Amino acid sequence: MPKEVVKKDKVYFVYILKCADETLYTGSTSDIEKRVIVHNTGKAAAKYTRVRRPVVLMYSESFVSKNDALKRECQIKKMSRLEKLKLIGYLPRQSKKMGI
Repeated sequence: MPKEVVKKDKVYFVYILKCADETLYTGSTSDIEKRVIVHNTGKAAAKYTRVRRPVVLMYSESFVSKNDALKRECQIKKMSRLEKLKLIGYLPRQSKKMGI
């Protein structure tokens, strides 16, 4: 009899990071804790975040499908900064620069 393969359910995440310069970065991963560490310390970090450290995880959503996570990542990346700030529930003090 063949061995029964137990497939572990994989979870995918879409996340938003706040960078040291107050900009926002959106990405997706299957291991959110590891990915945030890499953004803050590793050479494999996104080019964008490497020069904007430290980064802080501000928001995440989980998905059972990688495809769904990637679709959501695209949706979030198309949002304005203000829409992203509303999504994560973070509105810093009003700033003329931000226009809010």
